[in-house]
Amino acid sequence: MRYLIIDDEHIAHKIIMEYCEMLPHMQLKKNCYSALEALEYLNKHQVDLIFLDLNMPKLKGFDFLKTLSSPPKVIVTTAYSEFAIDGYELNILDYLLKPFSFERFLKAVNKVTGSSVTTNQSSSEEIDTIANKIFLKQNKSYIQVDLNSILYIEASGNYTQVITTEDTIAIREKISDIIETLPENKFLQVHKSFAVATTHIKIVEGNRIFIGDHIIPIGKLYKTNIIQLLK
Repeated sequence: MRYLIIDDEHIAHKIIMEYCEMLPHMQLKKNCYSALEALEYLNKHQVDLIFLDLNMPKLKGFDFLKTLSSPPKVIVTTAYSEFAIDGYELNILDYLLKPFSFERFLKAVNKVTGSSVTTNQSSSEEIDTIANKIFLKQNKSYIQVDLNSILYIEASGNYTQVITTEDTIAIREKISDIIETLPENKFLQVHKSFAVATTHIKIVEGNRIFIGDHIIPIGKLYKTNIIQLLK
């Protein structure tokens, strides 16, 4: 994933670059220390993701975004929380409040890899592959998982289990937080404790979903989701 950092603080560039170096699919294209410098670069080049500061000289972050006719994915990195609502009106993917941890950074990047990435035709196949990956934290390690391999997700006490075609990964996160990072068109919550990958559904029968050898219950509050899917 080709990314651009736009921030007038050198330390901010250093932190984001160090975090991105821990993720093998991230490729830095340019460090920009003003929005005007970024505009000049984007007039000639394409990127998939921008890490954008807001409080910069001459041209503020959101004013910069408004000048772009087809902006790439945007993650805002700022020390100012009061501008969050304005940012979501501009369709930013996430809003990171400085200083942010690697775990919080990773959650934001997973939102990008779990969404459709706009790119040119020559690199579309490569980006499609990246967009089908997600990083999950298990204990002190980060596991890269192919979204297509996930069968379903189950809340289990203080953990959430991600059941794939190969194994089960236990994540110390709420199921709602994990679902938030997954693409809506591929995963469906069917119970307060379960979300399923729609492409792996074999049979829907009564209040049960069959995925391979697994049987997933359908909660009363989530039957509407199944009805919409069957339509």
